[in-house]
Amino acid sequence: MNSPYETLLVDTRPDGIVIVTINRPERANSMTATMFEELSQVASDITADPSVRCVVLTGSGTVFCAGFDLEEAAKLPDMTAIGFLDLQESGARALHAVRALRVPVIAAVNGAAAGGGMSLALAADIRIASPAAKFNAAFVRIGLSAGDLGTSWLLPRLVGPALAAEIAFTGRIVPAAEAERIGLVNAVSAEGEVVDDALAMAALICANSPAGVEISKRALQSNLEVSSYAAAMDLENRGQTLLTRSPDMAEALAAFTEKRPPIFAGR
Repeated sequence: MNSPYETLLVDTRPDGIVIVTINRPERANSMTATMFEELSQVASDITADPSVRCVVLTGSGTVFCAGFDLEEAAKLPDMTAIGFLDLQESGARALHAVRALRVPVIAAVNGAAAGGGMSLALAADIRIASPAAKFNAAFVRIGLSAGDLGTSWLLPRLVGPALAAEIAFTGRIVPAAEAERIGLVNAVSAEGEVVDDALAMAALICANSPAGVEISKRALQSNLEVSSYAAAMDLENRGQTLLTRSPDMAEALAAFTEKRPPIFAGR
């Protein structure tokens, strides 16, 4: 899993946490077709590694991700419709792969998250921002739509439809303090501490039952899309039933009774 990538740094730690760093600081960590492919590959590698318990996603330098590289974007009008669709679907697959990871993803937003960079932050389960973080649905500023890379689905679910419309239609910048107030991020860290805070939260997650966290993530994501309360509870019932068959539940109950930390097997 530590194989080299052109646009990403991947640090697999012994505690089950993987830090994925977008690594194009000379281009404000902007997205390219190569980055889309590598994000999909990293997600596949993480999914295949049962030792991974949580992912922290951040940017190199002072920017989280400035969206699609404008040098590459300048070529878009000359592409055929099918050529652009291929690129668009590659980006969509990459962000879907990040969101669909079996383990929680925490975005440590260390600076600007604009356009597709904002979409990438939204794809995480949890967002922690530095004071320098700022969010910008910049699509309309370059003649494109905020219906891109999942933004039009995720943003209203986080901040509500009216605020989502304002952010999408104006393309204005949402600073870190406002992002926390409206629920776009979970918390704002002190200067220079956003990755450490993300790692601390990841450690709290890793202290729990691996299967319990995984099934919780599946339930939270799936139940955003079901049609009714009854359907949501049906999915929850199935998840709980599966977990009672896991030795980790018995271990958790025994540890509680014996007043000791549980030792989870991850099964």
